[in-house]
Amino acid sequence: MSHSEFMSLALRLAEKGRLTVSPNPMVGCVIVSQGQIVGQGFHQQAGGPHAEIMALQQAGSMAKGATAYVTLEPCCHHGKTPPCTTALIQAGIKQVYAACTDINPLISGAGAAQLRAAGIQVETGLMEKEALGLNEIFFHYMKHNRPFVIAKWAMSLDGKTITASGDSRDISSQASRQHSHQFRQQVDAILIGANTARQDNPFLTVRYSPETGLPVRHPLRIVLSGKGSLPLDLNLFDPRLPGKTLVATTPDADQHHIASLREQDVEVLVLPANSRHQVDLHSLMSELGRRQITSLLVEGGMTVHEHFFHENLVNKIHVYLAPAVIGSLKNKRFLDEFKVSTLDKDIFITSDYKEHCDV
Repeated sequence: MSHSEFMSLALRLAEKGRLTVSPNPMVGCVIVSQGQIVGQGFHQQAGGPHAEIMALQQAGSMAKGATAYVTLEPCCHHGKTPPCTTALIQAGIKQVYAACTDINPLISGAGAAQLRAAGIQVETGLMEKEALGLNEIFFHYMKHNRPFVIAKWAMSLDGKTITASGDSRDISSQASRQHSHQFRQQVDAILIGANTARQDNPFLTVRYSPETGLPVRHPLRIVLSGKGSLPLDLNLFDPRLPGKTLVATTPDADQHHIASLREQDVEVLVLPANSRHQVDLHSLMSELGRRQITSLLVEGGMTVHEHFFHENLVNKIHVYLAPAVIGSLKNKRFLDEFKVSTLDKDIFITSDYKEHCDV
């Protein structure tokens, strides 16, 4: 196997941690001695052993004089776990290939420098593009200290996001809804507006889970409501639901209503309002970043989507395009460099929104 093939395996291993490692990055490691894989591992959950440690444990004494392929620069600081650089040095690793540098200010090249100081050869940049793409959420969060935002909606061929009945859920197929629910597990939080909460009365839970053997992950549910006047009997406020619900509102909200929500174990976050008496999204994003919410799925409605686009906060879009024509053309979205795949009767389009927002 070539260097790229070993790193490709490490990237596939890293992917296995997608549902469980946030706010940490996904990391995989492969240890090779005399052309043979002697150890491999991946970071399985935040607070748990890092990929390098898992791989070294499997390699045992065979790690001495071996080469490590790791998808991210090894850490060199004491966090919830000891430094991986120390473990690599003590194991007698001879060479390390790191796909990319960790921009965490606690590391940011210091890990590679520590390894080199111990006499270990370090090469960075092998399959760097793939590694950066794998952890686009982590790198965005490290750079901006706010969530990576994915705007998601379903629409007809003529751009309509609701049917004649006024229900947005009738547009997409069962396969698309299942795909959407599975994707929810990959994010830290889901957000909708007050109108969508009233009209669709969703649960915003994960009802379809891939067979990973891991517990179902239920992201934080967020409702935007400038006045906070949401019906108390919404499904989102059912105390039996798994996970937590947060209402983001403004000082204009009725204090008695806020108290009623809090009595139902709903967290109410009062944030500054913008000139249109809406929740200031930049304040919300800063607060979510402070809470280590690294990714946010914005599910609608379209007014909320427009608000996020207007504030240049969208990093990626997911569109479920149903092969149907509903009515007059409106609510079209700009799709740049989109990728298309089919899901039963629907077409799934994903695209990076790059006009204003850097990853």
